[in-house]
Amino acid sequence: MLKAAIALMLIATVASLFSGLFFLVKDEGHSNRLVTALTVRVVLAVITVALIAWGFFSGQLVSHAPW
Repeated sequence: MLKAAIALMLIATVASLFSGLFFLVKDEGHSNRLVTALTVRVVLAVITVALIAWGFFSGQLVSHAPW
């Protein structure tokens, strides 16, 4: 369940990235939609990092790296 939530947050972050690009090209700096898209993207990234940290802290995510 946690992995699905992390994947969903990453997809939402990429969608917000492209919406910000769209607003940058279309609005040409005449509205605040670009700033809103940036704010949403930052919040989604913070939530994603928090979910990953919680997953490692709770033991639901483990690293299989050999080092």
